[in-house]
Amino acid sequence: MPTSTSRAAAEEPRVGPADAAVVASRLAAVHVGARTELDHRDAFELLVATVLSAQTTDVRVNQVTPDLFAAWPDAAALAGADETTVTEVVRPLGMGPTRARRIIGLARGLVADHDGEVPDDQAALEALPGVGRKTAHVLRGAWFGHSLLAVDTHVGRLARRLGWTTSSDPRTVEEDVIARLAADGDGSPAEDLTLLGLRLILHGRRVCTARAPRCGDCVLADVCPSAGAV
Repeated sequence: MPTSTSRAAAEEPRVGPADAAVVASRLAAVHVGARTELDHRDAFELLVATVLSAQTTDVRVNQVTPDLFAAWPDAAALAGADETTVTEVVRPLGMGPTRARRIIGLARGLVADHDGEVPDDQAALEALPGVGRKTAHVLRGAWFGHSLLAVDTHVGRLARRLGWTTSSDPRTVEEDVIARLAADGDGSPAEDLTLLGLRLILHGRRVCTARAPRCGDCVLADVCPSAGAV
C-alpha cells in the first residue's frame, strides 16, 4: 500500500539528485543478500556466464550453463571444443554461432595467456575475446571482492532517474555515480560499488521498471527527483 510519504513524493517531484548515501542505505535494507543471479561455481563459470548473458536474461543463461559446464568444465576443455557442438548447447539463447565462437575464443585466450586461469586484472580481462569493462567489473566484483560498479541498462536507468547522471554512456554513468557517492557518502558497507550495483539491478527489475515504475511502492520515492514523473 502506498504510504503518505510516497504519495506526496508522486504529487510533488523533488528537484535535484537523490542523496546517494540514503539510496545505498535503503536499498541495502530492502535487497538483503543481493548477489549476481548467474549460477556459477568458480571464476571461469562466472566469466563465461556473464559473456553469454549479453542481450538475454540471467534466467535463460542459467538454463543452458549446466549442460555447457558439464561438457566443458574448464578453459582447457572449452578451448578444444567443437564449435558446432557448443553452438547447439547455447542455441536457446539466440545467436548460437556467435556466442559459441565468443566463449571458445575466450577460453583459448585464457589458456594461451593465463594458463587457463581467470586473472584478477582489469586490463588482462578486457583483452580477452568478448570481455568488456562491464563484464570484467562483474567478475572482479562478484568473485574477487573488489568494489566496482558494473553499469547495465538497469543501473543506467536508475542513475538517470535518481538525478545522478544525464548520460547514457556506461563509462560516464559509472564516473558520475562514483562522484555522487563520494560527495554524499560516508564509506559505509552499503556504499560498496559492487553491492550497490547489484541492488540497483534488483530494484530496477522489481520496482523501478523501464515502462511502469512502481513509485508508490518505492522506498526511494521521497528522495527521487523522478518519482511520479516517469
